[in-house]
Amino acid sequence: MIKITPDEVKTLSQYIYSISGIQLDDKKTYLIETRLKHLLETEECNSYGELYFKAKKDSARTIERKIIDAITTNETLFFRDNSPFEMFKYKIMPELIDRRTAISSGIMPITIRIWSAACSTGQELYSIAIILRELLPNMQRYNIKLLGTDISDEAIAKASYGHYNKFEIERGLDKDKLQRYFSENHNSWKIRDDIRAMVVFQKFNLITSFAGIGKFDIVFCRNVAIYFNNEDKRKLFDKIAGVLEPDGYLIIGATESLTGLNQRFEPQRHLRSVFYKLKY
Repeated sequence: MIKITPDEVKTLSQYIYSISGIQLDDKKTYLIETRLKHLLETEECNSYGELYFKAKKDSARTIERKIIDAITTNETLFFRDNSPFEMFKYKIMPELIDRRTAISSGIMPITIRIWSAACSTGQELYSIAIILRELLPNMQRYNIKLLGTDISDEAIAKASYGHYNKFEIERGLDKDKLQRYFSENHNSWKIRDDIRAMVVFQKFNLITSFAGIGKFDIVFCRNVAIYFNNEDKRKLFDKIAGVLEPDGYLIIGATESLTGLNQRFEPQRHLRSVFYKLKY
């Protein structure tokens, strides 16, 4: 097995940070080594340094995309950490619908725009779509726009396909939802077409400009900023503040906090969960 050297760890860590914002220190040596091992073989490299130089010379940026796919964890499941989804269903959506209904003319559908940033292989956004399907029986009254973005081409491709194996499907989904919203296909499961039609997935790098991404009523940005340094976290949530409607909601990971990090948001609690709103 080819071992990574300390200098290669430093070089690759800096490179990964420059293309993704993910910060890896020397404590992540094992992660870099194991996740890029397969790329050494497929790219016929004799060292991790050679892989780096080959990536830098690749004008098509194919190897760069493969490195991102390998390094990003893509660890997710349906209805992950269930409390935020309960809060979304019973607190956030009813409040938002009440406000939007109050200002609606009653003629045009009520627009609801939700962004799942760093959506990985799509389970979070599909969970949101399932909740909306259950919560809003008269979907014709609403113009629902659900966007999922991720830096990984591989993750976006899988999310768009909406096809999950037995292990993935059993993580977070009860039998009722499985039967109602998925169809079985050779020991795997595919999301139902009407749920798939509710969502759009696209590649997007959170360290780049948010110009053109649109405005949103709710942003889920869970368990991605933990890989950023404090300055990049501040920039990320500043940009999210810029695309969030004034009365919108931000939902981050259960172990994350914006306290002392970003002054544009204030936390609000609902039962066991916390969400953030913009300060007026």
